[in-house]
Amino acid sequence: MKMTLMQHFAELKRRILWTVLVFLFAFCFGWIIAPYTETFLLTPLVNIWDDATLLYTGLTDGLMIQFSLATLVALLMTTPVCLWHIWAYIAPGLHKKEQNFILPIFLLSPLLFIVGACFAFYVLFPFVFKFFIDLNENVFVPTVLMPAITGYLSFSIGLLKIFGIAFQLPLVVVLLNRVGVLSKSVAIKSRRYVLVCIFIMAAVLTPPDIVSQILLAVPMWLLFEISLLFMKKDV
Repeated sequence: MKMTLMQHFAELKRRILWTVLVFLFAFCFGWIIAPYTETFLLTPLVNIWDDATLLYTGLTDGLMIQFSLATLVALLMTTPVCLWHIWAYIAPGLHKKEQNFILPIFLLSPLLFIVGACFAFYVLFPFVFKFFIDLNENVFVPTVLMPAITGYLSFSIGLLKIFGIAFQLPLVVVLLNRVGVLSKSVAIKSRRYVLVCIFIMAAVLTPPDIVSQILLAVPMWLLFEISLLFMKKDV
């Protein structure tokens, strides 16, 4: 059934309202579990550093951390709901072929983000934190390492975002191919240039140690190779 312009606006308003309500509920939930979220994010550091000690450098640090973590949890919980409402709003106006193409992107994008974040959390973090702890402790002058907890959380959450976004590479490549911007033959011939670009991106986005750069570059390269399998053959 066709809808008038005002009906479209009413439908859009309703879906935005529901998304905002879910975000507010998720924020309250995130506020409650913020201490557990903080403990969870500290786990990779505590596991490889027996004498782990972090500092609150300001009176408002605890409040700001709790607010930031509550917002993070709210965004994570709201994103699937938001994507579902976007899909439900645009799907009726799409052809069947377009639905079959766009729906997997909506489903795979958050999944790949989670996979990338989990890879960073469970594989990369132990190497990165061990590297920085050894670098700061193995100096000639006696030192006491007590990083600010706000800096640690900003650094670790930033890396989680970077890896989550980087793991979207297959979707971007396949999308460019399906809309006719990138042919499969060109993608295959450009392998060496893509590899160079991936390592440059890894060097820029990760901490300045070769292990972190390799741990980002290698999965991105593998994801690029996998994306070639799903590209349409040139006619």
